[in-house]
Amino acid sequence: MKPLDDDIAAIATATGAAGLAVVRVSGPGALALADRVFRGATRLASVPGHTLHHGWAVEPDGTSAGREPARLDEVVAAVFRAPRSYTGEDTVELSCHGGSVPARRVLAALQAAGARLAGPGEFTLRAYLHGRMDLAQAEAVADLVHAETESAGDLALAQLAGALSRRIAALEERLADAAAEVEARVDFAEDVGGVEVPAHVTAAIEGACGELTGLLAGAAWARAVREGVHVPIVGRPNAGKSSLFNALVGEDRAIVTPEPGTTRDRVSERIEVAGVAVTLSDTAGLRAATSAVEAAGVARAHAALEGAALVLWVVDGSVRFAPPEPAFAAALAGRRVIAVLSKSDLPSAVARSELEGDEPEATEARVRADIAGAGVATLARGAARRAVAVSAATGEGLDLLRAEIARALGADSPGGLAGSVANPRHADALGRSRAALERAGAAAARGEPGELVALELREALGALGEVTGRNASEELLERIFSRFCIGK
Repeated sequence: MKPLDDDIAAIATATGAAGLAVVRVSGPGALALADRVFRGATRLASVPGHTLHHGWAVEPDGTSAGREPARLDEVVAAVFRAPRSYTGEDTVELSCHGGSVPARRVLAALQAAGARLAGPGEFTLRAYLHGRMDLAQAEAVADLVHAETESAGDLALAQLAGALSRRIAALEERLADAAAEVEARVDFAEDVGGVEVPAHVTAAIEGACGELTGLLAGAAWARAVREGVHVPIVGRPNAGKSSLFNALVGEDRAIVTPEPGTTRDRVSERIEVAGVAVTLSDTAGLRAATSAVEAAGVARAHAALEGAALVLWVVDGSVRFAPPEPAFAAALAGRRVIAVLSKSDLPSAVARSELEGDEPEATEARVRADIAGAGVATLARGAARRAVAVSAATGEGLDLLRAEIARALGADSPGGLAGSVANPRHADALGRSRAALERAGAAAARGEPGELVALELREALGALGEVTGRNASEELLERIFSRFCIGK
C-alpha cells in the first residue's frame, strides 16, 4: 500500500467542457505545496481551514528562471485543515475554469511542485485510513458516483451516512459481550460453576442470527437497485417482442414488421422500473434459422439469457399456444421468467393457466425430465412466475408488467432500502457471519463446551468486521479502491 506521508494530487471533476473543474491536493505538506503554485492576497499556509481565497495558479516558484511565473488560470483555493477535511489531512482544492486544458495545467504545476499523481480512490482510501469513514461508507462513495437512479443514490447516501454501519456496530457489541462471557466462563469454570453457555447468551445468539437474516432478506432487491439489471425479451418470431420493447422504452427503437425474423441483432435500451435501472434487450426470434444471418441472431438471443436477472418470455396471445422447442425450454430452466401474453387487444387464444404454474422456477432436473417426455408445456408453466396480458398497441397491461418486473426482482422484500445490504461483498460476509452464529447456537443448544461456541462467535465477529473494515486486509483494500476513479 502507498505511504501516507507524501502529497497526492488529481483532477477531482469529470473531463470535458464545464463551468468549473477542481484539482485536489492532499497530504502533510499540501498547504506549502499549494503555495508554490498559488498567487493571491495571502499565503495559504497562514489561513484558517474552511476558507476560500481568490488568486491565480502559476508555474511553480523556482521554475521560471528569474522571470515572473507564468499564469496558468484564475482560481479559487478552498483550504481544509486536518483533521476536518475529506481525507483527514491538510487539503487544498483549486477551482479553475472548466475544460481539460486549465485543469491539466494546474495539475501539472502541482506535480512539478512535488505532488504525486493520486491513484484510483486514493483520497477516499486516506479518508478511511485516517478514520474519517469506515470501509462500508467508503464503498458507498463509489456507489453514489455511479448511481443511475434516484433510488440507487438514496441507497448509497444511506450507507454513506452510516445506516448499515450502525446496525453492524450494534451487532458486534452484542456478540463481543456474548463471546467475552462465554470465554470468561471457560477460563474461570470453577468460580462460575461450569462452562455451559447460559440461556441469555443463547438467546442473544439467536437474536443476532435473526437480525442478520432480516438484513439479508432484501439483499437481492437492494443489489438490483445498486447495480441495475439486464432483462432480455425472448420468444418466437412475430410474438410481439419488438413491439413490447418499443412500448416499454417509449419510442420506436426496434424495427417492427409482419415479416418473421426482422430482428437479427440485439437492441438494448435502459429504462427505470421502481427505482431500478433495467436494461432491456430485444432479441431475435427463437426458431430454427433459415439463414446464416438469422442463425447468428438466434445465437445472440441465447447468449443474452446468460447472466440475466430476469427474462420476459413473449407469447402471442392471439394464436393457439405451441410449447417452446426443447432447446428454448432448456434455456429458461432455473431462471426467473415472466410470461407476457402479447396482443391482448386481439381475440385471445391462450389462457394464462397455460403458462402460469405453482412453482416459481423450474429446476434443471425438471427441465430434462420434461424434454425427455412430452411435458414441454408443463416446463414452460413451471419456469414462469406469472403470465401478464399486454397490448403494445393500446398500452393495456404495461403498468401491471412493470409492477411484476419489480416484484420478480424483489421489490416486495421486507424492510426498506435504508440500511439494506446491496454490496455482494457485504452480503457474503454477513452470510458467513450468520452461518457461524447458527453453528454457535446449535453447539450451545447441544450443551457442547464453551470453547466451541466462543470459537464460532469470534468467527462471526471476524466476518462482520470485514464489512466495516475492522478486519480488512491490504489485498482487500487494494481490490476495493482500485475500482474507484482517480480524484475521488
